[in-house]
Amino acid sequence: MDNRAEIRAFLKSRRDKITPGQAGLPAYGARRVAGLRRSEVALLAGVSVEYYTRLERGSLRGVSDAVLDALATALRMDDTERTHLYDLARASGKSAARARSSAPVRPAVRAGVMRMLEAMPTLPAFVTDHRFDILLANPLGRALYAPVFEDASCGANTARFCFLSPAARQFYVDWEQVAQTAVGALRVAAAKDPYDRELSNLIGELSTRSDAFRVMWGAHDVRVFRDGTKRFRHPAVGPIDLDHETMFLAADEQIGVAVYSAIPGSAAEDGLKLLAFWAATTDESHVAGQADPEN
Repeated sequence: MDNRAEIRAFLKSRRDKITPGQAGLPAYGARRVAGLRRSEVALLAGVSVEYYTRLERGSLRGVSDAVLDALATALRMDDTERTHLYDLARASGKSAARARSSAPVRPAVRAGVMRMLEAMPTLPAFVTDHRFDILLANPLGRALYAPVFEDASCGANTARFCFLSPAARQFYVDWEQVAQTAVGALRVAAAKDPYDRELSNLIGELSTRSDAFRVMWGAHDVRVFRDGTKRFRHPAVGPIDLDHETMFLAADEQIGVAVYSAIPGSAAEDGLKLLAFWAATTDESHVAGQADPEN
């Protein structure tokens, strides 16, 4: 992925979103830009117009933290956008050859993490990487995300399922929100390592095959996973609203453990019990189907 092009598009997209009035600047004369002019951003950040122009052309290599902070403040970036800007700057200082030579292998799930999921039999839980691949799921997690696992073309990748599977818009009640979060998180991951070939291939595939992804990707918004509530229409148990937490491992920040839960006494808790019963009966039916018909 072209880091310079990403920097250029990200800074311009943030600049386009801010009006002079929002920035506390007077608006005068005819304006040919949607938001701030480069000269106005330079003024707010306390740098020369020539220097900011060089930055917006994609050259962040060697830029000091003070300048990055001033730039983020001038463009009214939130914490996620500010961190993204720092990631872009760090990646621009890394050569492609060095990045490829130090590229990590596909993340593996440690035994301790496996035991942790096994110890949560009443909560859907699974492990994902920064590319949205589901690396491991406990039985209830597999049951909750049954539509994802049943669609072989998605390869147990929730981003691919979200944008390419016809079942996704039925499964996710708030599909638009889920989709935008996925796109924003993929952009954050791409900024951290623009030389991740598998990630670049996934983004390229989604851009080619999904109009919705292509439009959302073009907005250059960034997002991170937070706690919240996700609403599902499960094909076996119907509507179920679950709270979720995503915890990233200290030993590998590219791997996250997602856990879903329900408020005690709620309809969602009843839904989880029904989901567990459905999962158990489905497994029993599968085992019976594999039995020797002669016995």
